[in-house]
Amino acid sequence: MAKDIIQCDPSIMMGKPVVAGTRITVELILEKLAAGETVEQLLQAHPRLTKEGVQAALAFAAKALSSDVVYPLPNKTA
Repeated sequence: MAKDIIQCDPSIMMGKPVVAGTRITVELILEKLAAGETVEQLLQAHPRLTKEGVQAALAFAAKALSSDVVYPLPNKTA
């Protein structure tokens, strides 16, 4: 099942969410994609990572963000 691809274990990477069977964090995947790396480049750089793992990381991040409550800051005038 796809949700089992992302795991959190306090003994692995200080409990950060990782792709199961690796020490590759969701955070690292997001940072690299945000920096402009492609999925193919990620897969080449991390041979144990799969396309499904990248997709699961994105889905995990989207779900985590969808449950956050956003409190806009008031506009500051100079």
